[in-house]
Amino acid sequence: MEHNDTIFAPSTAVGGAIAVLRVSGPGACGVMHALTGKALTPRMLTYAPLRYSGEHLDDSMAVWFPAPNSYSGEDMLELHCHGGIGTVRRVSEALLDLGARPAEGGEFTKRAFLNGKMDLTQAEAVMDLINAQADSSLRAALHQLGGSIGRMLRATEETILDARSAVEAAIDYPDETEEDVYAALPQQIEDAIREIDGLLSHSQQGRFLREGVRTVILGRPNVGKSSLFNALLGEDRAIVTSVAGTTRDVLDERTAWNGVSVRLMDTAGLREASDEAESIGIDRARRALHYADLLLIVLDGSVPLTPEDDALLEETRAFRRIVISNKSDLGTVAADLAVSCKTGEGLETLKTRITSVAGTGELDTTCITNLRHIRALEAARQALMHASSQTEPDCIATDLREASHHLGTITGTDVDEKLLDRIFENFCVGK
Repeated sequence: MEHNDTIFAPSTAVGGAIAVLRVSGPGACGVMHALTGKALTPRMLTYAPLRYSGEHLDDSMAVWFPAPNSYSGEDMLELHCHGGIGTVRRVSEALLDLGARPAEGGEFTKRAFLNGKMDLTQAEAVMDLINAQADSSLRAALHQLGGSIGRMLRATEETILDARSAVEAAIDYPDETEEDVYAALPQQIEDAIREIDGLLSHSQQGRFLREGVRTVILGRPNVGKSSLFNALLGEDRAIVTSVAGTTRDVLDERTAWNGVSVRLMDTAGLREASDEAESIGIDRARRALHYADLLLIVLDGSVPLTPEDDALLEETRAFRRIVISNKSDLGTVAADLAVSCKTGEGLETLKTRITSVAGTGELDTTCITNLRHIRALEAARQALMHASSQTEPDCIATDLREASHHLGTITGTDVDEKLLDRIFENFCVGK
């Protein structure tokens, strides 16, 4: 696809000491001459006062990246201006007047993909890198940005392509087809399935790296769920009172411990609701239970178990959970772990138990972390399994083409504009 227009956007937050504005497209060279009055040495940070329409806009630094040796693969200019809102506004107005338009979210990276500077797995890794909150997720994003996932997938694509080519040739030229074409086919399909299985083998842990361990805190009112939530986060995020039913909604915060990202959720106390708002909160708490990776079942260690406690323990028996006795400084009940939000007892042990769910100590961060990729791999595997059970060449070829398509949606070799728009709309402007 071709992009005939020129785009610009701030690539840093406005209001700091320095604001970097990116300009990319066929008009970038004209912008450089119009604002700096000279041709800049490629890839060298240069002092370049900006002037437009006879007005001095700013004393800036600038870098010129001629195509194709730029991030986007196009002519690209970076202007390093003072970060004040007024300065950025004036420079942006000049860029608009020179024919550039504001970039959409992720448009620089989208152009980099379309211009062959990176495959789609690398493009998506850019946003993963920006969003990474833990060391493990950062390392996984860097591996993917370096092309590790794309290389593994391209090897599998080649395996399937070899099988497809042989089958399609046999369909087109049946009289010239040699027996070894069909003899080799089962092994080729088996090899492709094995390669996909290898990629999927750590997909659950890979999702933990990217999205964090979804950890839901459950319990009846006033057992200390919100106190535990605050203690684990290290800040007063949830309101804590002695009044039962204070928490009315699911509070959702991200944090990181031991290099692992954790998504921690505090929920309404589970009991017979006293009003409609509390009832809605309790319903949401029960829904959260079913998409959690781990449940923290909180019991009040200072009093005996209640029928509500017993019911919750029974309801969550089949789930991965840690049963916690809170207020351990006041007493104890039978539980997996005793903690005290007041004294801090047991909190570090609890954090270790939570992060161990990710299994990252045994995990190579060169793994599939993106749920979209996991679903596409599963669909490709299903098509290959179907192909392995077929006897008609036309049916085998159809299944192999479907498997190739699903892998192509990951690497970008077989992707439409609608899917690209959906992927890049989640990017920040300027990247």
